[in-house]
Formats: sequence, C-alpha cells, structure tokens
Amino acid sequence: MAAADTNPIAPDRVLLAIGLRLLSVSLFALMNVGIKLAEASGASLAEIMFWRQFGATLLVGAIVAAGPGVASLGTQRFGAHVLRTALGLAAMALTFATLTMLPLAEATTIGFSMPIFATVLGALVLHEPTGWRRWAAVFAGFAGILIVAQPGSGGFPPVGVATGLSAAAGTATVSILLRTIGRTEAPLTTVFWFSFLSLVPLGAAYPFAAKAHFPMVWAILLGIGVIGGAAQIAMTRSLTLGPVSTVVPMDYTALLWATLLGWLVFDRLPAPATWVGAPVIVASGLYIVWREHVRRREETRQAVAQGIA
Repeated sequence: MAAADTNPIAPDRVLLAIGLRLLSVSLFALMNVGIKLAEASGASLAEIMFWRQFGATLLVGAIVAAGPGVASLGTQRFGAHVLRTALGLAAMALTFATLTMLPLAEATTIGFSMPIFATVLGALVLHEPTGWRRWAAVFAGFAGILIVAQPGSGGFPPVGVATGLSAAAGTATVSILLRTIGRTEAPLTTVFWFSFLSLVPLGAAYPFAAKAHFPMVWAILLGIGVIGGAAQIAMTRSLTLGPVSTVVPMDYTALLWATLLGWLVFDRLPAPATWVGAPVIVASGLYIVWREHVRRREETRQAVAQGIA
C-alpha cells in the first residue's frame, strides 16, 4: 500500500483513463440508440442480446489474438466467470428491456442509481463500513429516483421503472463480484469470458427468437455487439489506468449523450421532472464515489502507519 503513495499514477495515464472512460460512455450511448432502433424495427430482446454478445466476442477475440494471445485467456476461476455471466445476463436483459420501454434520458438517469445500490449491497454483503454521510446520500438518491419516476402520475410505464431499478441493482451486484475477480484476472480476460459464456444460453434461445430482417436491421444488430464490446473494453481498461474516484464520475456524461441523441434520433427531450431529479441522483452518486475515495485513502494511511510502527 505504501508503494502506491510513493509511486503516484502518472498524469498522462490518468488523462488516458479519463479519455477511455469518456469514450466508453459515448459508445454505450450509441449502443443504446441501436437497441431502441432494433427493437422498433422488430428485433426481439433475445436477438438483441445474442448479437450484443456475439459481436463483443468477435471483437475481444480478435484483440486477444493480435495481442497477448489465446494463452492469456487461461483462468483458475472459471466458476466465478460463470456466476458473473449469469448475473451479467440478467442485468443486461433488464437494462435492454428498460431502454425499450423508457425514453433514453429517463432510462439513463434511473441507471445512475447503480452506485446507490452498490453502497447498500457493500454494507449488507461485504460488511463495508458505511457512515451516516453515505447513507444520507443513498436516501437522497432514492428521493431523486422518485422525482424522476413520478409514481402514480402515469408519466412512465411502472414496469419500465421497475426493470430500470432492478437492472441498476443487478449491475451493482456484478460490480461487487468483479472486485474479487479483478484481483486475479486481467480485464480483457474477464470481458472475453463474459461475452463467450453468454453465447451458450443465448445461442440455445436464438433459434426460437430469430426473425427475418432488412439488411439495415442486421447491420444495427451487429453494430450493437461491436460497439458494445469496444465500450466494455474501454470502460474496463480505464480502471486499470486511473483511480476509481477519478474515472467513474465521467459516467455521468451519459446523460448529456442520452439527452442529445434522444432529441436528434427520437425527437424526445427529458420530462420536466427529470431535469429536477437527475441532478439529485447524480449528486448522490458523485458524493458516494468521493466518500469511498476518502475511506480507502484513510485505510491506506492507517496501513502505512501500522507498517512503519
């Protein structure tokens, strides 16, 4: 731990990490547009998920073959990758379903509740110390969600809001699992096994869901996979180059992309309540990330002090 203090991350690596995170956010935003367009053109959820993972597998496989080689994909934690795949597919299905039911901006805003769920799960599952400040941020974040969702107003389908919150909780669960997997596995290895193992259940379901489509729809489906795979690689790589407290806040630029693309592609701007609730959710998430950074810094300082003593 002391080495981390005596050898701080180089500024150029931090800038690269931020750049990769911003790139991943923009690519995921484009992927989300593709999902909505594919669904509107008749593609089923099972088809979209299959092509998302198939395209990502092709991309990651090509990068591995051209770089570190197939041997780099060896793992001693196959069971953990299987569990990550099961949880990841469930979260992905809920996320994609939310995108088909809600406008881009609202679906993206509800997705910002992931750090809130991660904090709750970290306290309950990992027994991480969680002070009153972060619990206050959690409750504030849920208040922001209520403002955006407007329960009982009929503004948005309740099912879409429910799947969005469930997707955020599922993604938070995956993030906790990835903390343990990341201790022994390289980012590219983790991405590959998730994409590859996903094709087993999705490939079995695909023949029952496959339909005939126009060439443009096939292009969109393949684009969802390739763009999504590139976004996932950039997102994962950013965490190896810069501290979480620096790169994760970049995720909130997704709301800018969702608002812009929702307007340009679907002629839809966020509802008035979203303009009020979104800043509350974003502020809550940013504060949680900052408090996590402060906590880990204090733990590092105490560990160094004990080592010196």
